[in-house]
Amino acid sequence: MTTTAPPPRQAPDANARPGLSARVSLGRAFRPVSTEFLLIASAALLLTGFGLVMVLSATSALDGAQSPLEHVLKQGIFAVIGIPLMFVLSRAPLKFWKRMAWPALILAVMFQLLVFTPLGVSANGNRNWINIAGIQAQPAEFLKLALALWMGYVLFRKQTLLSNWRHVFIPIVPVGALVIATVMGGKDLGTAMILVLVLLGALFFSGVKLRIFVLPALGALGAVALLAVTSPDRMRRIMSFLDQDCLANYLGDCYQPLHGIWGLAAGGILGRGLGNSAEKYDWLPAAANDYIFAIVGEELGLIGCVVVLGLFAMFAVGAFHIIRRTDDPFVRIVAGGITIWIVGQAMINIGVVLRVFPVLGVPLPFMSQGGTSLLSVLIACGVLLSCARTLPDRRPVAAAGTPRRAPGRRPTRQR
Repeated sequence: MTTTAPPPRQAPDANARPGLSARVSLGRAFRPVSTEFLLIASAALLLTGFGLVMVLSATSALDGAQSPLEHVLKQGIFAVIGIPLMFVLSRAPLKFWKRMAWPALILAVMFQLLVFTPLGVSANGNRNWINIAGIQAQPAEFLKLALALWMGYVLFRKQTLLSNWRHVFIPIVPVGALVIATVMGGKDLGTAMILVLVLLGALFFSGVKLRIFVLPALGALGAVALLAVTSPDRMRRIMSFLDQDCLANYLGDCYQPLHGIWGLAAGGILGRGLGNSAEKYDWLPAAANDYIFAIVGEELGLIGCVVVLGLFAMFAVGAFHIIRRTDDPFVRIVAGGITIWIVGQAMINIGVVLRVFPVLGVPLPFMSQGGTSLLSVLIACGVLLSCARTLPDRRPVAAAGTPRRAPGRRPTRQR
């Protein structure tokens, strides 16, 4: 009977230090973040804090027997939930976001369909809100993030097939049209336009050929024009926007745009002072929502407006750096869609206040009153921060074969 000898036990490495593996894993968890991570996180935090201050100021004019802190406390609850959630989601790996692409889109569409049930709430001719147990939410805000994730996953899977227009159009065009139709069913053209921007932005950053990209872009422009022409209310607002003598229609569709411009003009360079707005006293409709930038200009002047624009520029720089530096198509497409959504929506909102665009009813990201909008944007920032963690390290790597000098020893000179 033969017995096999046990394998020889390896001698312990004299250079190994106890607890080294634990320190290495801990170091990976708390390694320094990239510049893009800091730019996006800092801009999101500063804009959210700035927005809470401006919501408090814009709603400080008492409405009936309500407390002046009621509105800002509601907004603050969503900020307290969204900011930690943003940093928690920034730790999620890319595999998690790829797995969540289809479920997120399906759940977001089902959530949006609730507006057509008895839970739906209509306001100003639009039906895009729901009320559950006294909490009002706008489900379409989550469709923007879900569409960006879904577009990134589908285009990533079809990366080698994007030269064929059939693989680009199917399933992107049918699914995208279905998602946008659920919003247009509630007559919200502004949100539908943002969804179109997300779709076109994802297509652009996926690297499809220009001739394939132009067709859906022209189709989207044609659909928006058709929706505008077929709605008397939208055509009336567009014509009032093009009317040079808007004062003649002061009590009509020009009332809100004029008071927005007057609020900005009254602020001058330094502003009237925080809390000293006159337009918020029932002169400017939606002062804390779509027209909060006008309150910023009236109270903080040109300097306050430049600060807001600078923070959005800082956010855009960090986001576009992710798109430029990444080698992962999924990261590039998702980051591109989210960036076009947030930056594009901010430009449209500010353009509406400046009367560059007609009134479209889109909020200013991070700043406008609305817990659903704030929460969805902070979650989207969490996705961007997760993408920023995947960027390659910028630290220089020593060339192969180059001996490293031992620490604490000076090289000897040769005479």
